[in-house]
Amino acid sequence: MPNETMTPLGPAAQANLATWLAMIASGDFGDLDSIIAAEAVYHSPVEWHPYPGHDLVCLLVRTAAGIFEDFRYKRQMVGGSSAMLEFSSHVGDIQMKGVHLIRFNSNGEILDIDLIARPAKGVMALGNGVGDKVGPQIKAALAAAS
Repeated sequence: MPNETMTPLGPAAQANLATWLAMIASGDFGDLDSIIAAEAVYHSPVEWHPYPGHDLVCLLVRTAAGIFEDFRYKRQMVGGSSAMLEFSSHVGDIQMKGVHLIRFNSNGEILDIDLIARPAKGVMALGNGVGDKVGPQIKAALAAAS
């Protein structure tokens, strides 16, 4: 099992993590495009396959942010080229807890976002909400990427 040395994030990754946290806190994702790498990948708790590419990652992040309610980060573990951000939220009346596992590239851009969440009914509510809002756009982007 690989073990990443927990050295501090580089300055660019620190700045982009601060931007990410500020966007989450404010609900304003205007700077999202500037911190997501062109080759970024999003891993959803709903589907096994990854969602590749800058535009699709940005679409999924913005859409999920609009589905989650009262989203709050509770703990952060940061080091090397990664951040683990534990959150609580709800979707409708379903309370959720989860983590964002974020990996940064050498330029400090977000390269990989893995969303892990529970309970299953909350994950399904999140997936249904995202699908209802942007399902056709997601399918088109995946078809174009393959």
